[in-house]
Amino acid sequence: MSLTFHWFLPTNGDSRHVVGGGHGTPATAAGRDRPPTVTYLSQIARAAEDLGFVGALTPTGAWCEDAWLTTAMVSQNTERLKFLVAFRPGFVSPTLAAQMAATFQRQSGGRLLLNVVTGGESHEQRAYGDFLDKDARYRRTGEFLQIVRELWAGRTVDLHGEHLRVEDAKLARVPDPVPDVYFGGSSPAAGEVAARHVDAYLTWGEPPAQVAEKIAWIRGLAAQRGRTLRFGIRLHVITRDTSAQAWAEANRLLDGFDPQTVRSVQAGLARSESTGQQRMLALHGGGNLPHSRRPSSGGTPTALEIHPNLWAGIGLVRGGAGTALVGSHDEVAERIKEYHALGIDEFVLSGYPHLEEAYWFGEGVLPRLAAQGLWRHPLGEETAPRAQVPFAS
Repeated sequence: MSLTFHWFLPTNGDSRHVVGGGHGTPATAAGRDRPPTVTYLSQIARAAEDLGFVGALTPTGAWCEDAWLTTAMVSQNTERLKFLVAFRPGFVSPTLAAQMAATFQRQSGGRLLLNVVTGGESHEQRAYGDFLDKDARYRRTGEFLQIVRELWAGRTVDLHGEHLRVEDAKLARVPDPVPDVYFGGSSPAAGEVAARHVDAYLTWGEPPAQVAEKIAWIRGLAAQRGRTLRFGIRLHVITRDTSAQAWAEANRLLDGFDPQTVRSVQAGLARSESTGQQRMLALHGGGNLPHSRRPSSGGTPTALEIHPNLWAGIGLVRGGAGTALVGSHDEVAERIKEYHALGIDEFVLSGYPHLEEAYWFGEGVLPRLAAQGLWRHPLGEETAPRAQVPFAS
């Protein structure tokens, strides 16, 4: 089985520095370095497509551009790349969302994937007119997915649920193919939704032991319902020809963090209701910038290197996914193999800036995985990038 890799469309802006935002925090000023225009996002999408990424995740929230509209426009400038569109069930009726997905499939040639985001921040949800508490939002997500899946199957739906009610709902044209549903969440309520309704469960980049526990938990819940799921992981990546070069880049990003910004972002994220966000925060404990640099020449890892080549520095200024794989192409490939051994088959990756980092990973890591029989370019070996071997010094 070939591993599946997805890239990321930075609809909150891009930069040679980390662009913060997410989970109720606004995008940082670095997001203005490269505004998220359709032209620039299409550059990233075409690069990801050429390099062999299957899809690209597009985030949702007040801190970024709308995912549905943006990907619909970018899709017209690409040919094969799929779009993992993040959306929140509480903001759109299930019948309309099912119809939108069907339209997207027809107009894009079947290139839609859906990332269902229940929403972990009540204050942000209220800004959109949603006043349910967290557990109620998950129960509503379950009802939402039940309705959507019935509609996609061509059935007429009548449901009087706790939170959603539809009568005589039916699609004139069902999507072909039916888009896969991706979903993440670390709370008990999230686990129930995943086990019952989704195709692929996503986790943020925690150390392998914690990821293994989460996979076992979700796999067990799904098995109780006679279902099996795929598993994916969301990570940033900094990969270079040598480990020293990669850690030098991580240190450069770290040096760009303003201490006041870190304190402000961490204070905001500490109020998050998201179990997954709290798990991310626990990985770095708020950070201690003066003592967080890892010697690029090697040596003892810092508190931000929470597992070999797994760096929690991104989470100091960004909500959501806050860890990065950092190392040489060979080291990053080994960490990917380590996660794959746990049951992870899909990797949703990103890096700053997203255009250049796509090439570092695509030309440096993917050929190494291909040589080991773990990955193949979607269009065949003749189009796959070749490994870039550094010159001897």
